Amino acid sequence: MDTKLQGVGVSHGVAIGEVRHMGTAVLEPPTRRIAAEEAPRERQRAQRAVDAVAADLMARGHLAGGEAQAVLEAQALMAQDPELMADVERRITVGSTAERAVYDAFAAYRAVLAGAGEYFAGRVADLDDVRNRVVARLLGVPVPGVPDSDRPYVLIARDLAPADTALLDPSLVLGFVTEEGGPTSHSAILARALGVPAVAAVPGAGALAEGLFVAVDGSTGEVVVNPDEAERAALSQAAAERKAALEGARGPGATSDGHKVPLLANVGGPGDVRAAVEAGAEGVGLFRTEFLFLDDGSRPPSEDRQAEVYRQVLEAFPEGRVVVRVLDAGADKPLGFLTPADEPNPALGVRGLRTLLDHPDVLHTQLTALARAAEGLPVYLEVMAPMVADRADARAFADACRSAGLRAKFGAMVEIPAAALRARSVLQEVEFLSLGTNDLAQYTFAADRQLGAVARHQDPWQPALLDLVAFSAEAAKAEGKSCGVCGEAASDPLLACVLTGLGVTSLSMGASALPYVRATLAKHTLAQCERAAAAARAAESGEDARRAAQAVLSGE
Repeated sequence: MDTKLQGVGVSHGVAIGEVRHMGTAVLEPPTRRIAAEEAPRERQRAQRAVDAVAADLMARGHLAGGEAQAVLEAQALMAQDPELMADVERRITVGSTAERAVYDAFAAYRAVLAGAGEYFAGRVADLDDVRNRVVARLLGVPVPGVPDSDRPYVLIARDLAPADTALLDPSLVLGFVTEEGGPTSHSAILARALGVPAVAAVPGAGALAEGLFVAVDGSTGEVVVNPDEAERAALSQAAAERKAALEGARGPGATSDGHKVPLLANVGGPGDVRAAVEAGAEGVGLFRTEFLFLDDGSRPPSEDRQAEVYRQVLEAFPEGRVVVRVLDAGADKPLGFLTPADEPNPALGVRGLRTLLDHPDVLHTQLTALARAAEGLPVYLEVMAPMVADRADARAFADACRSAGLRAKFGAMVEIPAAALRARSVLQEVEFLSLGTNDLAQYTFAADRQLGAVARHQDPWQPALLDLVAFSAEAAKAEGKSCGVCGEAASDPLLACVLTGLGVTSLSMGASALPYVRATLAKHTLAQCERAAAAARAAESGEDARRAAQAVLSGE
């Protein structure tokens, strides 16, 4: 085996330890026919198992909090999908056992998801995890998952299910490596929330022998197999230098020559606020509100409930900026009371703002709740719409905000290339732009953000994506308005410098990335960032763009 494997660094830090593999055996139950009189009992067994798994996922989410809670609650809803359960019952009625009916029904649903467009195909790993948990419960065997170990280790997996990632013990799991996934996969997002070094999309990782020593660099994406003493020392020194730089960087985000770049946090709810405050976030650049709506997929939360939760986040940042994204439903976040169930390609269908404009009462209630939550607070509230395509979308959202009596800045997320290309037009209706680089990359390159096989197209260093960022930033500057980045690209310290050089006015990321970005920005002037940005845009690939920017910023 090669002594070095290369993947995509998705969570900063260095981990050195023994390999342990995630248990991922597919539990295929035997085929056995049952008599008709056994069917009612088997249907009850299946329903109880599904309900127990859903409850376990919800409980794990509650324990984990933050972004993990939203991910796991969505997975719990998947487990109880009415159409899926109807198929399970149908199979039992014609003679299948509960476990075989669940296995076959999930297999059929899996095939539908795999062919239903980018976003749903990305949920296949989550569906497989639910299936294994339900079947294991029915068979009375342990669920495949995180290995038992009394010694710290580096976890290797094809991919990590959210239910396993959310409750990893950082004192035992030094870091992890996956063959699939990418910077925006659920496992990567949760790794950053845990502060565990991680590398995704590593070909050949599954062949690493149990007990082998590896060194994982979550910043560079490199996995060193059987590192010698010199390699271990070099990696440890690099990690120590990064840590020292972090401890030396304090205060608001800025380049070394004083150009201010506010550093904000992405949060999924009140549970994420403490980490953001402790990391020195200057506010919130992306407050995801979906978690509230996933609590009960059959109806939206009340205005009172929404106002209560929103106020908890707003109160944490007095005199700070809080940017709230209204409900982003559809595609990989379906809600029974909002999103159509029969779209052939949900990622390109009615999602985000389109969904809300089709259900103006849901949007109005959310905006009214935000207005109530901000009342009397010394906070700079900004509200933005997801999936804005053009000026007409931006105008409709701004009109809805005014109709709700919302006293805040109205903005648009740039996730569709059309919005970046026509950013000046969009800015005639709203006061700021916020770039969601995850979806913007997905739609620019037609590359599923969850699929490791196309990870290079999800690389935020791709020059074409940098061009779209530059178009948006230049348009905002021309209009005297702001343009931030709230996608995962902002969490890459080197890329943060490039984004600053492109003219981006603020950066928002997971709390764990804030110290790294702050420290790196503080080492470079604005002119250096601008030269690095120009060098990256002149490159022909994401890899070349990264190298070009690194050469400029390191003075090579």
